[in-house]
Amino acid sequence: MNQEFAAEIVRGIESGEVIPYLGAGALEGVTDVVNGEPIPADSESLILAMNNQRPMSPRLMYEFPRAAMHVEQRRGRAALERFLTHTYGQRQWTPSPLHQWLSGLEPRYVVDINRDTQLQEAYATRPHVLVVGTARMLGGDHRFQIFDHDGMEYRPSSLEAADWGKPILFKPLGTPRPEPGYIASDADFVDYITELMGGFAIPSPLKLHRRGKRYLLLGMRLTRDTERMVLSEIMVDADDPAGWVFIPEPTAKERKYCARKGLQVIEADAADLIRAASGAHAAIL
Repeated sequence: MNQEFAAEIVRGIESGEVIPYLGAGALEGVTDVVNGEPIPADSESLILAMNNQRPMSPRLMYEFPRAAMHVEQRRGRAALERFLTHTYGQRQWTPSPLHQWLSGLEPRYVVDINRDTQLQEAYATRPHVLVVGTARMLGGDHRFQIFDHDGMEYRPSSLEAADWGKPILFKPLGTPRPEPGYIASDADFVDYITELMGGFAIPSPLKLHRRGKRYLLLGMRLTRDTERMVLSEIMVDADDPAGWVFIPEPTAKERKYCARKGLQVIEADAADLIRAASGAHAAIL
């Protein structure tokens, strides 16, 4: 990868003009510190982990939200949430190289659609605001929770009280910390995407901040409608062109979607970007 191009992206992240958007592939290389198992991140690995490593029917294996809906209907919502909280909140995982590198650039705003805590751990000693997506809530006008981190711990906050001058971590699909909550099943996504479209799932300061920005999609595959719909609503008011997506072997469907959204496809992965950016930094020194 061209080092000058990588350096341009790094400058954009550092200035806040480029917003990192992390998908399942951002967790590549993360393993359980006890048994060495890779962290379940993409749809198939999550389904297998949820079903004791046994495949489900082809209809359910198609996408995690569909399989999660099946588990919720058969075993209850609590079973689904216990699985996600145990997986991401109770097991210990090795640090993600991508998250460590990204946090070192101190981005102003990061969107992370994974449900793990790697990004939060990378910011564990830095004050920041955490925005977590919620769904199927009774009452209230919003589909998000806000937490303020003072460099030591999280405290519940609000739209009015949060310090939006701090770095912002947006976890639209949930996290186990500081309070477990997830967008996981089909029913969750129906509600959440509807509220995204209505403008009730993103805090107003973020709506202002995202105007005219470009996005850097890392670890994202864009073959499933659910993730594409979430992305499309979060990217509202992006610059034109809207940014870049790193996909080593993009499909025709992914290329078509990216062209429609103004995203330039880069046939590389996040590790390639880190190597090129590190080379550019070394050349400057």
